[in-house]
Amino acid sequence: MDKLLPVVATLLIAFPAGGAELPVRRVIVYKNGVGYYERAGEVRAGETALLEFKQGEMNDVLKSLVVEDRRGVAVRGIRYELSEDAQRALGELPVPLEPGQALATLLDQWKGARVELRLGAQTVAGLIVGGRVAPAANQSQRQELTLLLDGGEIRVVDLDSVGQVRLLDPRLQDQLRQALSILTRSRSREKRAVTIESVASGTRQLLARYLAPSPVWKSSYRLILPDTGEATLEGWAIVDNASGVDWDNVELTVVSGRPVSFVTNLYEPLFVERVTAALPGIGSAAPVLHEGSVRRDVAATAELALAQEKDEAGFDSLASARKRMMAAAPPSPPKPVMSAISPDASAREVGELFEYRFATPVTARQGQSAMIPFVQQKIAARRLLVYSDRSSQNPRAAVEIANNTGKTLDGGPITVLQGGGYAGEALMDVVKAGDKRLVSYAVDLGTRITTKLDTGARVVRSLRASRGMMTRRTAVEQTTTYTINNVDTREKTLFIEHAINPSLKLIKPKPEETAPNQYRFSVKLPAAGSQTLAVVEERELEDTISLINLTPDVLLTYLQNVSLSAPARKQLETIGDRKREIATVDAQIRNAERQVEEVNRDSARLRENINTLRGVSGQQDAVQRYAAELAQHDAALAKLREQTNNLRARRTALESELNSLIEKIEF
Repeated sequence: MDKLLPVVATLLIAFPAGGAELPVRRVIVYKNGVGYYERAGEVRAGETALLEFKQGEMNDVLKSLVVEDRRGVAVRGIRYELSEDAQRALGELPVPLEPGQALATLLDQWKGARVELRLGAQTVAGLIVGGRVAPAANQSQRQELTLLLDGGEIRVVDLDSVGQVRLLDPRLQDQLRQALSILTRSRSREKRAVTIESVASGTRQLLARYLAPSPVWKSSYRLILPDTGEATLEGWAIVDNASGVDWDNVELTVVSGRPVSFVTNLYEPLFVERVTAALPGIGSAAPVLHEGSVRRDVAATAELALAQEKDEAGFDSLASARKRMMAAAPPSPPKPVMSAISPDASAREVGELFEYRFATPVTARQGQSAMIPFVQQKIAARRLLVYSDRSSQNPRAAVEIANNTGKTLDGGPITVLQGGGYAGEALMDVVKAGDKRLVSYAVDLGTRITTKLDTGARVVRSLRASRGMMTRRTAVEQTTTYTINNVDTREKTLFIEHAINPSLKLIKPKPEETAPNQYRFSVKLPAAGSQTLAVVEERELEDTISLINLTPDVLLTYLQNVSLSAPARKQLETIGDRKREIATVDAQIRNAERQVEEVNRDSARLRENINTLRGVSGQQDAVQRYAAELAQHDAALAKLREQTNNLRARRTALESELNSLIEKIEF
């Protein structure tokens, strides 16, 4: 027990709360859930610098904290409050505290300990014999404690009537106090103190830099589309101060990009489970099975994934209603819709990131958010329609934004303003300088599109042959026809987004641009007119067939419909000729076999007649006549058999020649 007390005391060290606090001077907010903070201030002689953090921030702080004394004085060390494991610390104390535990059950664990009980005006002291929760009347329970009093008698005390219980063993008092303190701190959400000490004896200028979890900053845009002239883009950065520290005139920077960030458990103590070693010389030796060596090569691979770009639309604008109102009354000049701001954010590339640094200091108390403009300038924008959802017959009103601002535009929502009013909303991904993006913000009800899909016949494109096998590459054309009807009295430009199918090859027309997963075709729509677009794609297939199984007619089809070289055509023609010769010989063999069957049937009939008339008187002439015919049949059969054998020999020779030609074919 005495050995445990120093350990528990170490866990319960409380560092002095006094110290000079360093105010926040600079904040950089990223898109990956962390923020970079700089805190600086003057520390007097003999004073320590104090930083306070939430417990959830400590891992990032310990991973990134850098401390600098601007007067060149060395920092002696940094101390911080330990994150104790409550269950582990309680396990080292013989205090069995459980949720919902009765007092009698707790005291029962300390049998033999001396306690003092106050029962009204009476005080009872003795040694604990045991405690229990006993049944009482009316299905209730009561707590009982059995004591061995100083006079030797054993007494059962009703704990429910006891006003006070005091442990007379100082060690038990201290252990109970420590256990309760550990449980209290484990539930505490208070901040953790980090103390910075220096070897200097005079005044110091300390600067602390660190990373801490931070809400990501958001960007929000307004796109002003005039009827004529250039569009204007206005961008605002939304930054939330959830750091737990007030920002008072801090230098603020927001960064577009996603640097790699992760959490490493540095704050909580880590304990290693050690192996229990038996004392030497005890027990018998066990057999050891040694495995054979195996060479193990480990290779690491990395893959890059292309991000799919999706433009999401807002709601339908009130363009048609606005037109009717303008037709009824002379149009009034549209009022300016831009904010009266003067963005003072400087922009620059920082490696793979892009930052906006605000020249004017920002003030935001803990729990407040700031909305700061970072861009307001003319931007190249082309109004058009985009059709990508085949489940709808209407395209979306969209804008193609070309980023000629010289800055990276962070992704975020865009509110489109047109004619001095609201036109719709859109979402935009990050757009680097010089890049462009298509964003749609409303549904165009004045344009309707229908789609029709047609599939053509299968066409053989090429043939290859080798060692009796022929590889055939065929193609099937697929045509998607878009029919567009524009009912408005103004010309329009339509982008049709046609999904890229990896199994199809685009034949025509040529797209104006290609996205990772879509072709974009541009179509000029006449006022109050119609237009069609036919997208022709081709699916290529390849199969391998054995030449021995092809009929002469199929070979003739290939010779007539496929462009072949002269040697290839000659080889296939020769094979076709041999197949036709074999087919002719087969027909002759079948004809000869049919004649043999007919002669055999006639011969059988003659033999039956001869046998019938042989015993009949006066029929000798008929028998002789039948016998002569039978002899002629036998001669014809012999000739037919010889002819059939010759034909079979001819077929064998032709098949051998055909097999040789097929085996040697190569083109």
